[in-house]
Amino acid sequence: MEATTLYALIGYLGSAFVVTSLAMRSILKLRLIGLAGAITFVTYGYLIGAWPIVWTNVVILLIHLHFLREIRKADEYFKVLEVRRESHYIRYFLDHFADDIENAWPGFEYHPEEDILTLFILRDLVPAGLFVAKVLDSDTLELELDYAIPGYRDFKIGRYLYSRDALRDRGYSTIVAQTRGDRAADYLSKMGFKRESVGGDSWARNLGQAPGM
Repeated sequence: MEATTLYALIGYLGSAFVVTSLAMRSILKLRLIGLAGAITFVTYGYLIGAWPIVWTNVVILLIHLHFLREIRKADEYFKVLEVRRESHYIRYFLDHFADDIENAWPGFEYHPEEDILTLFILRDLVPAGLFVAKVLDSDTLELELDYAIPGYRDFKIGRYLYSRDALRDRGYSTIVAQTRGDRAADYLSKMGFKRESVGGDSWARNLGQAPGM
């Protein structure tokens, strides 16, 4: 492969990173992919001797690093807010994010019955997540929905919910779930749920342990 062709491919790769970053709803992903784009363009500019490209992207790289550092050290405020099962806001929330929820938890349907627990997880006072579970007995919940809105899918909500006392303070020690697609299964695994049988679709988690991440 000729050097000019290789350089061109590196330039196209940098462009792809930048375009992809702008399509990210998650600020964290935007910064990380943007950082990769800036590094690629620094390399590209150096190889072709285009110093304006190099220095421009060095500045962009430093900006991304600065905001990534701010994200890491941010002392975010989380709050769990229990809401009435018949809340109009729950219906509005579920209708607004219906397509995204279907992708994350296929087949989920909300039925506000008496044994349903509904919790909004507020992140810096933004209703960033919705947790819906069925109360099986005095200490066991069956997870029906654990959904985070776009832009807040960095697992912080899940880690907060399952490792803190939000559920244990309500007297629950165990939560079980049924797999709703590969995406949900991957999430449950990251949150410390264990399959109850090899290759099965039933999961369980002891609320006294930290998420396995």
